[in-house]
Amino acid sequence: MRYSREELIKAVSGQMPEKRWKHTEGVMHSAVVLAKQYGADPVKADLAALMHDVAKFWPIDKQERVIRENDLDQDLLANDKQLWHAEVGYHVARHEYGIEDEEILDAIRYHTSGRVGMTLLDKVICLADYIEPGRDFPGVNNIRELANHSLEEGLVAGLDSTISFLLEKRKVIYPLTVLARNDLVRQIK
Repeated sequence: MRYSREELIKAVSGQMPEKRWKHTEGVMHSAVVLAKQYGADPVKADLAALMHDVAKFWPIDKQERVIRENDLDQDLLANDKQLWHAEVGYHVARHEYGIEDEEILDAIRYHTSGRVGMTLLDKVICLADYIEPGRDFPGVNNIRELANHSLEEGLVAGLDSTISFLLEKRKVIYPLTVLARNDLVRQIK
C-alpha cells in the first residue's frame, strides 16, 4: 500500500461531500464492530470501509470511462449507475492507492451488489453499509437487529429491502444481487 491510513482518509474524504464522509466514517465503525463480532480482520474491514465509496461522487462519464478502458465488468453499464462506483472503487483502490489485498478489493467491489460465495469480509462491508448509524430508511432497525445475531440474516434483510425498493420504483434489478440473496438464503437453511 502506498498511503498511510491518515493519507487515505485525507484523499478519500476530499472526494466527497461532508455528509457522505460521515456515512463512510459510520461504515468504518460498523465494519470494525461486525468484524470483531464475527471473526473477520478488523484492520481489513476498516480499510475496505474507508475505501468503499471512494468513486461514489465521480462524474458518471468518468466512471463509465474507467469501466470501459480498464476491462472492468461491462455488464454493469447496462444496469443502474448507482452500482458503478463499487467497480470503479475497486480499480481505484488497486491502481491509484496501491491496495493489493484481494480480499479488501473484493469487499469494495461487491459492497453494493453482493455476490455468490461472499467472503466474511464481503459480508461485513456490505452489511456495515446498510446499518451504519446515519442510515435511516424503512426497515433499517430490523436489519440492525438481525445483524446482531447473524451476518447472513442481516444481509438477506438488507438485500430484500433493496430489491423491494427497486421493484416499487420499477427499476432493473442487477442479477448478481438476486443471486447473492439466494445464496445467502441457502446458507441460512
